Amino acid sequence: MHPLVNPAGEAAPPAGRVMCPDSVGRTLLEMAVPPDERRGDGLARVPVLGRRGELPEELRRAALAADAAEDALPETQVGQVDAEAVARWITGHHRSPSYPAVVLGSPHGAALHLAAALGAAWLPASFTVTVPWPGGSPENWQAAREYGTRLAQRLMAGNPGVSVRQVHDPVLRGSLCGATVSLHVRWCTLPGAYRSFLRERLVPGGASILVRDLRTWPMLGGPPGYTFQIGTPTSGWTANDHRGDSDAFIRLLHTIGGADWTDPPEGRPLHYAETSGEPDLEPELLEFAAKTGTAGHRMLYNDPQAFSAAVADLYRSRLRPRHGDGHALVTAGRMIDPWQVLDAGLVPYWCESSSRAAAEAAELWLAGNPPFERVSVLPDPSGTRHGRLASSAHWRSIARFGRGGGMVDGLVAGRYPMLPAAAGHASRFVRQAAPASPRPDPIPVAACVRHLARGSLPGLVVA
Repeated sequence: MHPLVNPAGEAAPPAGRVMCPDSVGRTLLEMAVPPDERRGDGLARVPVLGRRGELPEELRRAALAADAAEDALPETQVGQVDAEAVARWITGHHRSPSYPAVVLGSPHGAALHLAAALGAAWLPASFTVTVPWPGGSPENWQAAREYGTRLAQRLMAGNPGVSVRQVHDPVLRGSLCGATVSLHVRWCTLPGAYRSFLRERLVPGGASILVRDLRTWPMLGGPPGYTFQIGTPTSGWTANDHRGDSDAFIRLLHTIGGADWTDPPEGRPLHYAETSGEPDLEPELLEFAAKTGTAGHRMLYNDPQAFSAAVADLYRSRLRPRHGDGHALVTAGRMIDPWQVLDAGLVPYWCESSSRAAAEAAELWLAGNPPFERVSVLPDPSGTRHGRLASSAHWRSIARFGRGGGMVDGLVAGRYPMLPAAAGHASRFVRQAAPASPRPDPIPVAACVRHLARGSLPGLVVA
């Protein structure tokens, strides 16, 4: 088989090497297909921040930096990245000849649960690339930006249909943000592989559903197509928390080996955050749906937990949980397996991280619903210890919402909060939490959209 060749005539790195193996988007992609269609052993992989727990902290940081650099895409291959080849690799994960719907957009776990309930495929609107950063350090965002700008220009030169958002995040990436730079590559227009998938594998009269995060964040600009972002809303921190006058932030920096922090300039313009994807995809997808005689829908949120609550409510009302008064499963981050959840008849609520804000939103959802018989909880250790993190006691209190009992997974609890586990542990946990039974019939797309639109929560728009 001949290697893929990029527009510059050089062999492109394999797509599986390009997409960061520790990114939430990569885990969601691998979990988006039924268990019998999954390929490779990526879900058995312990993320870099979950390794080397036996070492003293300073030695551990050095070892993790070496591991992260080894897993990242070499700098010499950045200009050879072929975003269209990545899109083909993504669509290749889905094996069925046809689908009633395609869910496309922001990396959100509820989108995966929605896709599973519909029998749909899931396609991300972006992918994350990490590149080694020799001589980097967590506090030196200026140098990270200079280096990332050069990398982004090389990547975009060979891929005119993408933009690059660099994210420098000491909170969720910890010391690794001083070992590698993180580039979020976002399609500005539907890649050819996605168009072919929608045209050839969406059933006649099927539907495309765009899921989009509308949260904004301060940005620094650069060359056309490139922007730079310090921190991320998914961490549970605000942009103003990433400052030298924040005691919690400075403590975190010192914990991960950082030195003195220089605040970014005031008055940075707000743009959609890295999870949003490019705005132009929305009208293009709706126009494509109209031309192909399929339905086009949008699910837009500025509160990610509102989307999680809406999909959990859909499961409880439409799929008739089969275990007494229902069994709720609260998970976070990379701890997700939508198909196992569907087979087990559970009601899934997904937290985008293990932040205190996300855990509090899960509590509010449980408190506002008729009680479940059981509540199982599977948090995702962040890999860093910080002041906005939900405590172990907080997760245990969520499990106690179960009228007949509840539990927090023991393996993850023992590793929390510093050692994230392999994503595949979520599959094992779900199998142990409830027995599998015949998979329910897919919910018709039109009925699903009507249900979500009628019950729209503040922070979520369904159309």
